[in-house]
Amino acid sequence: MAALSHCASIGSSVMAPEFAETDRLVTVTLDPNTITSVDPDEVHEWRIAIYDLLEDNSLAPARVKAEGPFALHVSIVGNSIVLDVRDPNTFRPITAHYLSLTPFRRLIRDYFRIRDSYYEAIRSAQPYQIETVDMARRGIHNEAAELLRTRLKNKLSIDLNTARRLFTLICAVQPYATRIDERQSALPTVLFVCSMNSVRSPIAAALARHAFPGQLIARSVGVNGGKADAFVHDVMEELGIDMSVHTPHTMDELVANRFDLVVTLSEDAREAVPKREIEAAATEHWPVSDPTLVEAGRDTILSAYRSLRDELSQRVHTRLAPLVSGGSQS
Repeated sequence: MAALSHCASIGSSVMAPEFAETDRLVTVTLDPNTITSVDPDEVHEWRIAIYDLLEDNSLAPARVKAEGPFALHVSIVGNSIVLDVRDPNTFRPITAHYLSLTPFRRLIRDYFRIRDSYYEAIRSAQPYQIETVDMARRGIHNEAAELLRTRLKNKLSIDLNTARRLFTLICAVQPYATRIDERQSALPTVLFVCSMNSVRSPIAAALARHAFPGQLIARSVGVNGGKADAFVHDVMEELGIDMSVHTPHTMDELVANRFDLVVTLSEDAREAVPKREIEAAATEHWPVSDPTLVEAGRDTILSAYRSLRDELSQRVHTRLAPLVSGGSQS
């Protein structure tokens, strides 16, 4: 079911900040380890909420001097939603804020209650009944937007319409949060490392999560920072895996430093991992090809990406099945 859209502007009790033309989001990604779903309708709802947010927004860090535009990476840790603002080209971190969901619990419940009533009214109610439900829907959005701006004051500057759209996105993703605390979880942990966390390692991690949903924690990083790769999105979409949510990360951004298995997928990763303070029960190197080096037409390049995807899929299934079932890590 599609997310409810934002509503018309009203007066705000929070003083409206002034925004430069570049103070806006151009990319929104979701953390695939903490926001998970295999239901295409739920993923479609996320996409609608993201599209609505990107269509018209104003956002800027409040305490950090940075020129936009910006990328927003969203994850859920415990009872907080993490709003991680980054450079949209390099994905270099700019600022991040942990927003507690506790003050929003009632509003989130009301959002879903009113949403269901609204769609039911559209199907069978009289026009005046639809208008009544719609007014209640608008009221929820307005109250939530005001609270969101208040909670983000002196952290992230957003206007009221952006706050409405952001609240819709929060509602869309939070029911599907895994809320796994990696520091306390007993699930097997796997880290895939490649050169720039753009192609090989994110494909491997996504395939691992897809093959063993809820049975392991799979992360991916790069030795250096990279950019999102459109060909990765295309070939993974063929399997129903949405890679538009991927944000490239570097080894310096790792929170956890102990894994059951670390897999390197490039020569520079193979050299870099031993130099880092990463504890691993087992470390392996998978010498796979780099499809970004292929210089040819689109069809040939896609074929190279598919070959990598299929090879990694086979390796992931064969290697991780024993790990997930509690077998040997070596």
